[in-house]
Amino acid sequence: LMLPRSRIMSAQKNGEAIFHKEEDNTEKWGSAYAAFDSEDTNLKILGKPVMERWETPYMHKLAGIAASAKNGGRVLEIGFGLGIAATEIETYPIGEHVIVECNEGVFRRLEEWARSPAAKSKITPLKGLWQDVIPTLEDESFDGILYDTYPLSEETWHTHQFQFIEAHAYRLLKPGGVLTYCNLTSWGQLLKTKYADITKMFRETQVEHLVKAGFKECNVSTETMPIVPAKSCEYYSSDVMIAPKVVK
Repeated sequence: LMLPRSRIMSAQKNGEAIFHKEEDNTEKWGSAYAAFDSEDTNLKILGKPVMERWETPYMHKLAGIAASAKNGGRVLEIGFGLGIAATEIETYPIGEHVIVECNEGVFRRLEEWARSPAAKSKITPLKGLWQDVIPTLEDESFDGILYDTYPLSEETWHTHQFQFIEAHAYRLLKPGGVLTYCNLTSWGQLLKTKYADITKMFRETQVEHLVKAGFKECNVSTETMPIVPAKSCEYYSSDVMIAPKVVK
């Protein structure tokens, strides 16, 4: 789903879009400086607002979904960010936590975190773009997946999650395994410009891609929750978020 550029451009604060026309940061994202603020509450890369700590309650919700398989087992997390979801996943009785991260600075943070007391299971950090790393992972090898990466181009702003879901999510999950994911940079924009109802937004923009990937619509559920974004947040201003749970 792509919105008219005029609507995208006009909706951003101060008239400035998060992505400019045809912008593509894929090649330089991995080596770009990861700017963590002094209080470790915000992460920016190439000036993009990648993650902010006000997301914590929502990240904890997604973490709980990803780690909710009956036997714990192996959890795949794509995108480390501030480590909020990763730390919460580690509070569940899982056996292995595989984390994919492509940015050099964030990956160093991930390696430090993996040696900290917060990391209780077997931690397997994998460095690189998910597009390069994920195809090397075996079919039906995970009990849970949490996908939360930042869009790297204007072209994939609203669609990058579908590239992963349609090509890999179903094959990677064991029967009964659980997928959860988000694209707040997209969903925040859709809620500003097109949808007043977040459940309708999810139903109309996401579900068809999950079904295309092989999941049954009857196994797709969502839960909404209140949230208080920071007033300074550039990518999300709604007071509600939606957490999907997709079971294979």
